[in-house]
Amino acid sequence: MTYRVCFVCTGNICRSPMAESVFRARVEEAGLDELVEVDSAGTGDWHEGDGADPRTATVLEEHGYGSDHVARQFRDSWFSRLDLVIALDSGHLKALRRLAPTPRTRRRSGSCAPTIRRPATTSTCPILITGGWTGSRPVLRWWRRRATGCSPR
Repeated sequence: MTYRVCFVCTGNICRSPMAESVFRARVEEAGLDELVEVDSAGTGDWHEGDGADPRTATVLEEHGYGSDHVARQFRDSWFSRLDLVIALDSGHLKALRRLAPTPRTRRRSGSCAPTIRRPATTSTCPILITGGWTGSRPVLRWWRRRATGCSPR
């Protein structure tokens, strides 16, 4: 049986595609790519159909990660097929909880932050879009350190 994980940010062009790429690489390194499916989406549809932000794509490529991403919006119907939905900040978590069709599903959606046991201010994924070209490297470092810490609560 396949375990399905989806990372969710705002527009699905910066943080969640980076999280998806890094986590997928960790899954492959562990030899679990036949058992774990990794995906990403955004809470909004602003960038649906677009590729990853050029800064994200460049940094991922520089570090050997794939970048064939196409942005899409998270749909409430996805809850039924996903095992873990990881919100990249508290705003995304609130948006996902509003979409969740049942209270049980609302409890299943989670944020990576609580699972790594750090204060919210240091465990929320940094925002790349405001960081210019230099902002993408800290986001990649953040994900590389935390990729193995994301798990269901």
